[in-house]
Amino acid sequence: MVHVLSSRILLRPTDPERSRAFYGEQLGLAVYREFGTGAERGTVFFMGGGFLEVSGRSETPPAPAVRLWLQVADVAAAQEELRARGVDIVRPPVKEPWGLVEMWIADPDGTPIVLVEVPADHPMRYRPGI
Repeated sequence: MVHVLSSRILLRPTDPERSRAFYGEQLGLAVYREFGTGAERGTVFFMGGGFLEVSGRSETPPAPAVRLWLQVADVAAAQEELRARGVDIVRPPVKEPWGLVEMWIADPDGTPIVLVEVPADHPMRYRPGI
């Protein structure tokens, strides 16, 4: 078995500066580390239990199958904060049939980002024996 010590998602945006501004300033992710120089330098952001690396450049946006899933404590509060920072809300918060509250936004290249709130009574919160 592979013993994974850390993980990160790698994004190669079409406009690295624009994407760094979106993830750092608009989405408000904290910077873990930066490397390299110039417009295509790398920035690694904290993303809950993992990391998001924005580095390099791509001529085309990521494939439509790529999506980011971010759990937040309060989706309604996240919506207010993101709107205040100028982030377009693609789909406002909705309680899904599976019980999660989901809101959709997108990064500058159109990568879908779902912000998820797990309600207190949802089975995902149940921890046997605790």
